[in-house]
Amino acid sequence: MKLTTPNRAASLAVLAMLAFCTPAPAAELAGATLPDVLSAGTKTLSLNGLGVREKAMFKIYVGGLYLESHTKDADAILAADQAKAIRMHFLRALPKDQLAGAFQEGFNANAPDKAGQKATFDKMLAVVPNVKKDDTLSFTYVPGKGTTMQLNAKDLATFEGKGFADAVFAIWLGRTPPSEDLKKGMLGG
Repeated sequence: MKLTTPNRAASLAVLAMLAFCTPAPAAELAGATLPDVLSAGTKTLSLNGLGVREKAMFKIYVGGLYLESHTKDADAILAADQAKAIRMHFLRALPKDQLAGAFQEGFNANAPDKAGQKATFDKMLAVVPNVKKDDTLSFTYVPGKGTTMQLNAKDLATFEGKGFADAVFAIWLGRTPPSEDLKKGMLGG
């Protein structure tokens, strides 16, 4: 049977719709699935790597690092004024005070400009939410816009400046990360 022009056009339209409806591939670790790509402003970020944050033998979250181009060089990631994101998929519920405390520890151990970023970091800690199992908490930096903290699909706050982004991303990529395995996994190693 030969397709006529109207049937052919309809078939092509259906194929085009299916292509747009196909979900993005995803990566999985410890039962958590994170997308292979994220949008950051006008940029598309690719998953650089995944790692698991464990504490006292409990798996807390799977962390994914998203970059414009893959690299294993944490210092280069922090130095670059490019879009980047960290997404945490929580494997268990965590109250805001514990999560904020962990962020504070990471900031104290790794922030390159503690004094200059303390006031903004304190504002960020004030909006840290309680998280439930399977929630995602993301930090996305877009040059010229700032760092947006997002719970699931809801923006919580945006903080201006690359210096603040450096302080936040250094929590995971700095010299004293929450765990070396988490950092290594996020760097694709």
